[in-house]
Amino acid sequence: MTALLAFAAVSAHAEQVTFPNLDTTSIQAHVFQPAQQPPRGTVVALHGCGGLYATAGSRKGELSARHRAYAEMLTGDGYAVVFPDSLTPRGETQICTQRNGSRRITQAERRADALAALAWTAAQPWARADRIVLLGWSNGGSAVLSATDASRRDVRAQATRPVLAIAFYPGCSAPLKSGYRANTPLVMLLGQKDDWTPPGPCIELGKSVDAQVHVYADSHHGFDNPVGQVRLLKDVPNGANPGQGVHAGRNGEAARQSAALVRELLRDAFR
Repeated sequence: MTALLAFAAVSAHAEQVTFPNLDTTSIQAHVFQPAQQPPRGTVVALHGCGGLYATAGSRKGELSARHRAYAEMLTGDGYAVVFPDSLTPRGETQICTQRNGSRRITQAERRADALAALAWTAAQPWARADRIVLLGWSNGGSAVLSATDASRRDVRAQATRPVLAIAFYPGCSAPLKSGYRANTPLVMLLGQKDDWTPPGPCIELGKSVDAQVHVYADSHHGFDNPVGQVRLLKDVPNGANPGQGVHAGRNGEAARQSAALVRELLRDAFR
């Protein structure tokens, strides 16, 4: 059983840190360190529209199952993990139920946070600026694209560039239209049945920038979640069929395959 599936056994201790982002917002982050020192590399991991924390159940207010699982898996492999929180400092707990056009926290804010997290990580005595990977899920996957878009001035001005970008089921329509240019190798992991951020635009984007694209069969948005099952989320106004909700939930085989791929990608990136 991989560490991703054994998420309940998370024992890594998180240090909470604060740093300013590029628009002067004070960003909070959870930092996990591996038992071995120094880390083999660092993963800056960007949450989706649901934020970092569980919103219900006995673990409400704690890191969600996905983030706890990845903290365990990655620290177990010898990496440090930095989870910046883009929502709480701005007074939000989630933005999934907000229409894209009316969100106060946009990709501009997510990009600023991601760039600030990269810069903060590179400055730490336990990290190396040339050994940082940027990873994100959904809205955070879109932020991965935004923060590695060489067509943007603030990205070009950033001294720290990740050695690899990994985006789980991002929204690709906007970067496809805006002329996205990757400043680092890009890998996208997509669900074949995703009706929230459909895979088509990402497949097209991947071809245009020579990205590595993996599409998981019979999989919806959030297929890598370590818990739960596929559900129809009627309160999500965005997606392929606005007003009809979206499907999201775990596919066990896709979760295992994608976790194995992430571990392989990181081994290669941090040789």
